[in-house]
Amino acid sequence: MNIAVALDDVHTDALPDASEAGPAPKRVVVAYGFWIFLLSDIVMFSALFAAYAVLVRATAGAPTGAELFNQVSVAIETACLLVSSYTCGLMSVAIGSRRRFGTYFFALVTFVLGAAFLALELREFAGMIAAGATPQRSAFLSAFFTLVGCHGLHVAVGLIWLAVMMAQVATKGFRATVERRLLCFALFWHALDIIWIWLFTVVYLMGGRP
Repeated sequence: MNIAVALDDVHTDALPDASEAGPAPKRVVVAYGFWIFLLSDIVMFSALFAAYAVLVRATAGAPTGAELFNQVSVAIETACLLVSSYTCGLMSVAIGSRRRFGTYFFALVTFVLGAAFLALELREFAGMIAAGATPQRSAFLSAFFTLVGCHGLHVAVGLIWLAVMMAQVATKGFRATVERRLLCFALFWHALDIIWIWLFTVVYLMGGRP
């Protein structure tokens, strides 16, 4: 019996106490925190989509979406963002392979496509405002500018983020911290792509019908 008790004590001592395991690795904490940020962002966009769905018919005599939207321009915007998501994935592959040229090249293509998307969106806004379709004209236009403009603001932040990350790759190389930040950027960019698909469908396709 004493031998059994001794063996049990040894087995118990060999197992580390859960409270002594220490904090989680930094990469786990960063990934968990960033997923929470993305989910909170999706909740915000869900609220904006809901507001737009409620106000889409509240035009108050102002132009409707069918009268304002240029489907060709929106299709080009969509193509730019979808291709930029693909090149962002290729950038992630290059980062995993530690290929600097591939990382810079695909980051540059992603940046150019994202900037083209943003320029087309700003041109659309400028054309609508020049035609008198300002956010103050109707509840529909207020909801439209808020929803689409919020997504465009995210794209602009993403472009700045990408430029900063390329500067960090140039100065620090492929350190673990730089890789984590680049992974977070890739998740952020792909999330914007998914949100735009919903936005393109709900706002431009469904809202562009007479």
